[in-house]
Amino acid sequence: MPREITPPQLPHLPTLPVNGTLILMGFIALMLVIGAFTAMYQVPTESVYVVQRFGRFKEIAQPGLRFKIPFGVDTVQEVPILRQLKQEFGFGTAGATNIYQSTRDPYLQEKEKNMVTGDLNASQVEWVVQYGISHPESFLFKVRAPDKTLRDVSESVMREVVGDRTVDEVLTIGRQEIENEAITKLKAVVEKLDMGLRVEQVQLIDVHPPAPVQRSFDDVNRAQQEREQTINMANGEYNKVVPKAKGEADQKISEAEGYAVKRVNEAEGDVARFKALLTQYEKSPDVTRQRLYLETMSVVIPQLGAKIILDDSAKQFLPLLQMQQSKIQTQTPRPTQR
Repeated sequence: MPREITPPQLPHLPTLPVNGTLILMGFIALMLVIGAFTAMYQVPTESVYVVQRFGRFKEIAQPGLRFKIPFGVDTVQEVPILRQLKQEFGFGTAGATNIYQSTRDPYLQEKEKNMVTGDLNASQVEWVVQYGISHPESFLFKVRAPDKTLRDVSESVMREVVGDRTVDEVLTIGRQEIENEAITKLKAVVEKLDMGLRVEQVQLIDVHPPAPVQRSFDDVNRAQQEREQTINMANGEYNKVVPKAKGEADQKISEAEGYAVKRVNEAEGDVARFKALLTQYEKSPDVTRQRLYLETMSVVIPQLGAKIILDDSAKQFLPLLQMQQSKIQTQTPRPTQR
């Protein structure tokens, strides 16, 4: 017959008395401690907290130490209203903390920046939208996923603006107009949807044609730059030569006008002098004729140098020549002796 195995005897443990009141008081004390710690929260300086009571919006808590009802009665959610946020389209910056800042998939980035202009040409547009949160309540409760909605609206607006312009405007001279029109339309849509956001800036980062036509576009752009450079050089030469020629022409005209005035004045003076002489001549012709003759000779003879004037009745002029020679020798200085 099988042998019975007697189980070992366990030592007898003393039983402790259970005090229900003590346990309840301990539980209540624990709940009070937990409630005291969870009722306090700190709001950062660049944010506000949206307080909900049983899921319904109650208030907006400003920065500082705040209190709420614990145990899930009041819940809070942080909204960074002073932080500047941005969304990138067609590219992505590494290390971004905002999941809606850019699309991580390179294929989706390529799709975002590929656009068609108004003249049915392709272009690649990369841009940035800078925004912030203006109304926390609307941001949390009016639109589901407002950041994602903003990305979709921004892409739609940019495609509409680019589609209204030619490829030359998009790639060259129309960038500032595109930015201005895009931010105006984007603000209007955000305000209409009551998204609780403020759009601060729309900036085009890079605009270029697709890779297959990049070289041809560069050649055209280079030709346009050379054309502008040639025009500027021609304008420079024009501005350098034409004003100089105009100045010389004005100078010659002024000189001619001055000479004309001078000749006219001289002629008028000669006429007045002749009329005065004519008046005197008419009064006494012989005296006036003699006076004019003498005045003329007094001017002409000194300019002739040494001259000998003989009377018609003179028999010979050799003595006069000897006197003139002696006078010249007398006036010649003697050499000094050493």
